[in-house]
Amino acid sequence: MVRANLKAETMTLIEKRSALEDEMDAIISRLCQPNGPGLSGNLVDSEGFPRTDIDIPVVLAERRRLSELRNDRNSIMDKINENIQLLHSVRLSPVWSSVKDSDNGAGSNSQNSSVVNVVSSAPSHDIVPRYSSAAMDVDVIVSKPFAVIDEITDASPAAEDGLQLGDQIVKFGNVEAGDNLLGRLATEGQINQGHAKPVVIVRQGATINLSVTPRPWRGRGLLGCHFRIL
Repeated sequence: MVRANLKAETMTLIEKRSALEDEMDAIISRLCQPNGPGLSGNLVDSEGFPRTDIDIPVVLAERRRLSELRNDRNSIMDKINENIQLLHSVRLSPVWSSVKDSDNGAGSNSQNSSVVNVVSSAPSHDIVPRYSSAAMDVDVIVSKPFAVIDEITDASPAAEDGLQLGDQIVKFGNVEAGDNLLGRLATEGQINQGHAKPVVIVRQGATINLSVTPRPWRGRGLLGCHFRIL
């Protein structure tokens, strides 16, 4: 019952997050249209006078609304991640209980030793072991890759931060699944320029956690790679 309630709540939060991101995308599209003010562009001309080609009160209101939406989305993401961790712990509890119960059986020492060896031999930071959250399919939205890197440029921000050709993207910042993924990936890069974002990928069957910072470089875009939606 607890697991079902948590999963239902998490799905509702994911829907709310998607609605917020849709509104954010719409605002960003309006602000970043040709000759638009952008997300942080000047609202005065070269002589210091208010620009006459844009509606400054509207621009200020949309920038303020975008900031509010970003904060709301981050709060929802925190709650989603908290629920996912709880779902993982609920899923893991029977496993560890069975391991503990096996202490009373024959060969328990060798079984426990095997478990300890698996845990201790798995990398503790970058690669997620098979029994952990990313491999248990607690929520398909979290564990299923939604895009693959089919192009990447040497010395680009993506390459320097550890991404490789063929990496499958499970999570990029706050983008995990849903509609308009390419647009949301672009938005995620734009609004987080210069800020490190957590990225979860699958590479050769292993789930790997990276930190990628969208930033200007000598090439095009802020990452220097291309995503193909799966």
